[in-house]
Amino acid sequence: MLSHIDKKGNANIVDISNKKISQRVAIASGKITLNDEIINQIYSKNNKKGDIFTVAKIAGIMAAKKTSELIPLCHPIKIDDVQIEFRINKFKKIITAEAKVKCHEKTGVEMEALTAISVSLLTIYDMCKAITHKMEIFDVKLIEKKGGKSDFN
Repeated sequence: MLSHIDKKGNANIVDISNKKISQRVAIASGKITLNDEIINQIYSKNNKKGDIFTVAKIAGIMAAKKTSELIPLCHPIKIDDVQIEFRINKFKKIITAEAKVKCHEKTGVEMEALTAISVSLLTIYDMCKAITHKMEIFDVKLIEKKGGKSDFN
């Protein structure tokens, strides 16, 4: 049975009142395609809207903190840390982004990590769309989850 659906098929928030607080960690990743001009702007820090990775990182951190406002039935949690890293593969013309989110809570931070990655990549798209709209965001996924009753990696 899905945890956000009651026995009658109605949406409901998961009751976490009996869960214990523990350290929770989630890592998510995703990719975006680029072209040579975008890669050159990243290295030269010559984008009109600002430093692409700095702005995308701030957007991702802000998004992680606002996840419960964006995803219905997602519990608001206090986030301890959000780390977002970007790697450029010049030959494949791809940026890979990875977000690691930590908290000490009764519920995990998978949605926060996935939201951070999604918004970071959308921000890169927004900052570079004046160059080309031929960018593709893909392979957004949870790659690791620790804490709580089930780990995933």
